[in-house]
Amino acid sequence: MHVASLHIHPVKSLGGISVTSADIDRFGLQWDRRWMVVDENGKFITQRQRAVMALIKARMEGETVVLTGAEGTELAFSHRDFENGPVLSVQVWRDECQARIGAASMNQWLSDQLGVTCRLVFMPEDSHRPVDPDYAGPGHTVGFADGYPLLLTQQSSLADLNRHMSIDIGMERFRPNVVVAGAEPWLEDQWRVVQIGSTVFDVVKPCSRCAIPTINPQDASKQPEVFSTLKRHRAKGGEVFFGQNLVPRSLGQLHVGDTMTVLE
Repeated sequence: MHVASLHIHPVKSLGGISVTSADIDRFGLQWDRRWMVVDENGKFITQRQRAVMALIKARMEGETVVLTGAEGTELAFSHRDFENGPVLSVQVWRDECQARIGAASMNQWLSDQLGVTCRLVFMPEDSHRPVDPDYAGPGHTVGFADGYPLLLTQQSSLADLNRHMSIDIGMERFRPNVVVAGAEPWLEDQWRVVQIGSTVFDVVKPCSRCAIPTINPQDASKQPEVFSTLKRHRAKGGEVFFGQNLVPRSLGQLHVGDTMTVLE
């Protein structure tokens, strides 16, 4: 088993970026979901509310994030642009944490793209959002991801899911960080501790899925067949699952091609 691809999503619910290597910091993969779009009340906005977010692409130029809108206009920023921004209490699901607001020009660009008044916020180094200790134990933190620092998926599991559908979907719909190849479909359900490269991870919880995987990233249209197929084949206790949430036991670095070993 090995790492087939690595992905970061600098702004929650906007475009992802494939990378060949990534540092692991206390938030997850470096720069993954350190930014987020919020409404006027500081509540997070995702593709669940604004499917058009799927059309905004992202790339990294050094430490600079460059977003490209559906019509080709661009917005560039880095963490430095937020260092002196106003502090705002923001909400991600049931969690509240501190973030810094971007410049008015950034907020206007995003508002124009999404068709709703919104703001771009950044989670600074001094902000601490704890991971659910019931699953991961105390002391772990996460950025603006839904709940855990990293998400692992398997190529063979996606291939098996596609086998049950009339359409083929890509892994980008599930917004993973680590995509693994070389194991039988759905074996990830049995993993509890894995080592990727030199870093050990606890596999703490299956990832429950919402409607986002039904959104076609090419045109933001919705394809309900994806969720109905998940419901038929991956349902448990009223939820549907794809992928596994990981918590690292230490800082480190991941590379495409790294060997993965199941320790438990």
